[in-house]
Amino acid sequence: MRITHRIGGKAWTGIAQRTGDVYDPATGQVGGKVDFASAFDVDEAVTAAREAFSRWRNASLAQRANVMFAFRELLNARKSDLAEIITAEHGKVLSDAAGEIQRALEAVEFACGIPQLLKGGFSENASTRVDVYSIQQPLGVVGVISPFNFPAMVPLWFVPNAIACGNTVVLKPSEKDPSAANFLADLFAEAGLPDGVFNVVHGDKEAVDRILEHPQVKAVSFVGSTPIARYVYETGTRNGKRVQALGGAKNHMVVLPDADLDLAADAAVSAGFGSAGERCMAISVVVAVNPVGDELVGKISERIAGVHVGDGRRPGCEMGPLVTGAHRDRVRSYLDAGRSAGATLVVDGRGQPIDGDDAGFWLGPTLFDHVDVDMSIYTDEIFGPVLSVVRAPSYDAAVDVVNANPYGNGTAIFTNDGGAARRYQNEIEIGMVGVNVAIPVPVSYYSFGGWKDSLFGDSHAYGPHGVHFFTRAKVVTSRWLDPSHGGVNLGFPQNT
Repeated sequence: MRITHRIGGKAWTGIAQRTGDVYDPATGQVGGKVDFASAFDVDEAVTAAREAFSRWRNASLAQRANVMFAFRELLNARKSDLAEIITAEHGKVLSDAAGEIQRALEAVEFACGIPQLLKGGFSENASTRVDVYSIQQPLGVVGVISPFNFPAMVPLWFVPNAIACGNTVVLKPSEKDPSAANFLADLFAEAGLPDGVFNVVHGDKEAVDRILEHPQVKAVSFVGSTPIARYVYETGTRNGKRVQALGGAKNHMVVLPDADLDLAADAAVSAGFGSAGERCMAISVVVAVNPVGDELVGKISERIAGVHVGDGRRPGCEMGPLVTGAHRDRVRSYLDAGRSAGATLVVDGRGQPIDGDDAGFWLGPTLFDHVDVDMSIYTDEIFGPVLSVVRAPSYDAAVDVVNANPYGNGTAIFTNDGGAARRYQNEIEIGMVGVNVAIPVPVSYYSFGGWKDSLFGDSHAYGPHGVHFFTRAKVVTSRWLDPSHGGVNLGFPQNT
């Protein structure tokens, strides 16, 4: 199966000089080949978007909202089809793919109401017969570079906001699971979005670099690893673009002695191993505050034994494979590294029974205990089903562990002490905080974003920050006078 670009409302008909294999992670088989865009192909997409912008920016707010409402209805009606596409190329189980789409729908629903947030301000008679007012206008062509782990949700964090604000978009999805982006492009076209407003180019670094360098691309939104986020931010801003680059994570879950340990254990397993740990908001470190470590580790181990790992299309499977064989091998290498460094390998995911094809990219849930902060299993963003337990002697020591980590995406605290929870949310240097909530992804009318090495740029994703990112302010000072204008005055204007 050929997977190709969508440019100017049409499937690309050119001949790709380079292509990539797209795998079914549960079987290890190649399910399709995706065309890799050259710099010239990206230029074609940007040209189509630029031509469409002159019309789309002048479309009424009502027209933009109508398209977004229609897209929302189509997405909701066909979400099971999209979930199947995600599972076939990413590997996450169908129920998890459905959850991703549901959260994406919330972001689309927010964009349906953007006209309310595009209202400016007006001051009558700021000076004598002089009015001052502000308006928000779209930027132009914007680029979105999205990761493999949420092939529908992350693009829909950005694309609906950008389009509803009057911009046109060039999306470069991950080459590992590209078909979801094409499905979204088809739905937007069916919803009535004019040709060229939303374009999809597939590929790798060559396509990314051209988006970052193209003089007609005014802004770039990115989600991925911290090294690439830093590269995107530095390259994009050097080329005069507005950039929001969301990077990696090492999310900690602090468990205090007064916590409900059954609730905490359930949450640790759910947040650590859902989607095989391939989430930027996955819990990868549990900080157990003495004396609950042994009991908590025991409860987590018991729950891991009951996790059903297998092909996400089979009934009852809770965790699927990793996205590629190379990524599985990289994650698996940390099991030996952690044990060599002195951590206790409590549960070895290599021994997990698998309900699926032996050729799939499998690794079961893995649990380490007695992990030190200088071990690679702690310092590295593993992005797989590997959960580490760090022991802390006190609340203060636990906070020090979290705040010392260079990542600042998400964190959670489990406790029944309201005072401790309030102190934690105040003191912790993290962008998103959960209190007895292990995956604190904000609802769509707030914004998603981390601190420190988890975010490069000033704007978080979606919500009010998204509207701010995809518009720029203009202030108009207006005076309508009688025929006598009052004569020449070279002094600096004063408000009187």
